[in-house]
Amino acid sequence: MKVLVADPIAQEGIEALSAQATVDVRLRLKPEELAAIIGEYDALVVRSETRVTAEIIEAGKKLQVIARAGVGVDNIDIEAATQRGIAVVNTPTGNTISAAEHTIALMLALARHIPWAHDQLKSGRWQRSNFIGAEVRNKALGIIGLGNVGSEVARRAIGLEMRAIAYDPFLSADHARKLGVQLVSLKELLAESDFITLHLPLTATTQGLIGDEEIAQVKPTVRFINCARGGLIDEEALFQAVEEGRVAGAAIDVFSEEPTTTNILLGSDKIIVTPHLAASTAEAQASIAKDIAEQIMAVFKGQPARYAVNTPLIPPETIPLLVPFVEVAMVVGRLITQLAEGQMDTIHIKYEGEIANHETPALKTAVLAGLLGGISEERVNLVNANKIAAQRGLKIIEEKVVECENYASLITVEVATSAGATIVAGTVMRGQTHIVRVNEYWLDVASTGGYFLFSDHRDRPGMIGTVGMVTGNADINISSMQLSRLKPRGQALMVLALDEPLTEEQRQQILAIPDIYTAKVVKL
Repeated sequence: MKVLVADPIAQEGIEALSAQATVDVRLRLKPEELAAIIGEYDALVVRSETRVTAEIIEAGKKLQVIARAGVGVDNIDIEAATQRGIAVVNTPTGNTISAAEHTIALMLALARHIPWAHDQLKSGRWQRSNFIGAEVRNKALGIIGLGNVGSEVARRAIGLEMRAIAYDPFLSADHARKLGVQLVSLKELLAESDFITLHLPLTATTQGLIGDEEIAQVKPTVRFINCARGGLIDEEALFQAVEEGRVAGAAIDVFSEEPTTTNILLGSDKIIVTPHLAASTAEAQASIAKDIAEQIMAVFKGQPARYAVNTPLIPPETIPLLVPFVEVAMVVGRLITQLAEGQMDTIHIKYEGEIANHETPALKTAVLAGLLGGISEERVNLVNANKIAAQRGLKIIEEKVVECENYASLITVEVATSAGATIVAGTVMRGQTHIVRVNEYWLDVASTGGYFLFSDHRDRPGMIGTVGMVTGNADINISSMQLSRLKPRGQALMVLALDEPLTEEQRQQILAIPDIYTAKVVKL
């Protein structure tokens, strides 16, 4: 695999990637330069500097994953990546503490006039009276967005004996209470806050969230802090409000266009500016880089990435249980596609046992990825499986049963087609995927990859030996065999693991054996 690192990341991440892939570091590429070479790579790593447009994604014929070393992904065309089946991952927690600490640092610097006092003293002037500050204790900190960073800011503000209030319509009141934060409307937050800090992604709905209308509702003593994304605050409106004394000050780490040395906010002596430093600590950069490397390698292995933006998330606490079943789900999907006949209509996915107690979107998409991968003209994976299934009009039914008679957990998929129904079930045993049911037959087939012969037949003496003669004459080794029957001398299913695939001529020889009903060669 080849990985292109287009923006700087910590050496720890490059070393982790280099241990398992070929890594090229090529920084500050122009869009046309990136588009010209991206077709060689399986993964692309960027930060906020490089824009990954639909044109670049289209040129990335081999791309499996685009990794954003940071939180915001507004510089990546998510829709174009999803349509192409490319995973987009980010690192929403790697810089959480660093961003929270930078927010608090800027708030305290604002409250105590630290940058301006520093500049005056360095220039030879000792003027203490010019810098009467304000305590933050007992002040109201308004937090817009109580996600990872916003929550950590709240914890630190409470430790400073501040009153933390927050606006976040996508958060439960119970969770806010546990943090010690009072949820309020945006109007209430603007009116009550002494400091306002933003911690939101930049989207169509959050662009310009704080503008002239919102600034008109704040106290003249309020101070704004933005360490999240440029564009959340109307920069022109904030500049005018600060200069006119309608806002006491601001501290801004992010800008609508970066890098910049000409932004209007740099022209105010009442605004602290830093060049996007919130995540710039050695600890955060090392954590982000290693996290990115781990997620890229997970995608290469066909596993769900921890923080995929356009794939279902597996909560960290359930990863040990659910990740092995992602492979089970994909194998079950691949097998059922090769066994089923007729026009597909409905896919019924049943989760039994321990896995039924957890969120299963990743397992659903893994089933679809396995099932559709062999029949769609598009590259199907965990990213776009749901979308392709919807485009094909397939009906998906999911069922959860917390009890499972014979296994700790079981995934059963039944596909209804114009020719009837096909059922396959799988589980994890001894750390490996096992197929344990095909239609009405219960068996135990370890999925080690390679080729298998599935043969429906009437159970009678000499049947196994006769089939073995065909494979023997073809010099094809049988590595294992499973036989399941509904009753003695009744209908049975034989599954042979083969070191090499049968040719169509050899398969027809098996079908010509009396009492053989079907003979299908599948690849898992």
